[in-house]
Amino acid sequence: MPQKYHLKNFDFILLILLFAVTTIGILAIGSAKESVQTRQIGGAILGIFLMAAIACVDYHLILKLQWLIYGGNLGLLLLVQLIGQSSNNAQRWLEIAGIRFQPSETAKILLILFYAQFIIKHRDNLNTFSTLAKMVLLLIPPLALIYKQPDMSTSIMVAVIFCIILYVGGLSYKIILGLLAVAIPVGVIFLFIVLQPDQTLIEDYQQERIYAWLNPEKYSLTTAYQQQNSITAIGSGQLWGKGLNNNEVGSVKNGNYISEPQTDFIFAIIGEEMGFVGSCAVILLLMAISARCYLAAMRADDIAGAMICSGVGSIVCFQSFINISVTTGILPNTGIPLPFVSYGLTSLVSLYMGMGFVLNIELQRGNRRRTSSGKEDDLISL
Repeated sequence: MPQKYHLKNFDFILLILLFAVTTIGILAIGSAKESVQTRQIGGAILGIFLMAAIACVDYHLILKLQWLIYGGNLGLLLLVQLIGQSSNNAQRWLEIAGIRFQPSETAKILLILFYAQFIIKHRDNLNTFSTLAKMVLLLIPPLALIYKQPDMSTSIMVAVIFCIILYVGGLSYKIILGLLAVAIPVGVIFLFIVLQPDQTLIEDYQQERIYAWLNPEKYSLTTAYQQQNSITAIGSGQLWGKGLNNNEVGSVKNGNYISEPQTDFIFAIIGEEMGFVGSCAVILLLMAISARCYLAAMRADDIAGAMICSGVGSIVCFQSFINISVTTGILPNTGIPLPFVSYGLTSLVSLYMGMGFVLNIELQRGNRRRTSSGKEDDLISL
């Protein structure tokens, strides 16, 4: 039967949080590189429009297109390898009909939708070797294509999202503990190997970023240059910052000590020009957006909705953590945008589309009830 929407369930708080953090991002981008501010505003408008449209379409209908979603996602990633455009030694962009976008960003949302439906169909035998093997095998092609661009940070994000969806979908704790028992030692061994001079597991520039993170003084004028200047910028902002669009000679931004600050290092601009207060505001807003997504997951009528909300919330949560950790020197330098804040139209629009699904799931809350067997049935009277 057609799903009914409950306007009383519309998450106005999430909407306010999204508008607030996007506005801060637009202001910071305008200060970092004024020429792209208008494009970011256009991307925000497009993202809001798509979010509203998705919120009005029953997500169950979209999930039924799971193989079309998977095939379309894989096709776009393949096109990147064949005819993609390159920038800064990375081939990550496609231009179709005059529209330039980054398929690896949309892949995060599309894979969440695909696996949400896949797990629903195989939930009864989710913890069997055959089902888990199928899921991993289906993940390998898009993951490999993203990694080959090269884009290790997005590859890691996709893998993290996959694990979270599996957990929410009902993966056994025994399997989780078993995987952790294997993954932790393997991770330590991997880190040891990639630090060897003759390793071949990662690119040379990726290895050098790890070296620069471990020994920033040695690479302060080369690989660690941006990261060290980012830390300086954040610290120089003190409590209230130097103000947006300031003309201070001693400003890290005005001295062009950070290249392309409007993208991955936008948090350094916020720290310098909005200070500790502005930085905390951005962090709290992103935390609150993640929390609203996880709350929506807890209240979702079915497990598919819970997986989608958890996946979208995890993108915001973990991507924010990685980006801010890079700008503050906690993690090695890796190119990953700050959600809703960094300049990047594909990332911004994709995230708003993800939020559209969260709002959709909230609006339909109350259409179904869980039976004692764990299955969901439509309510006869709403």
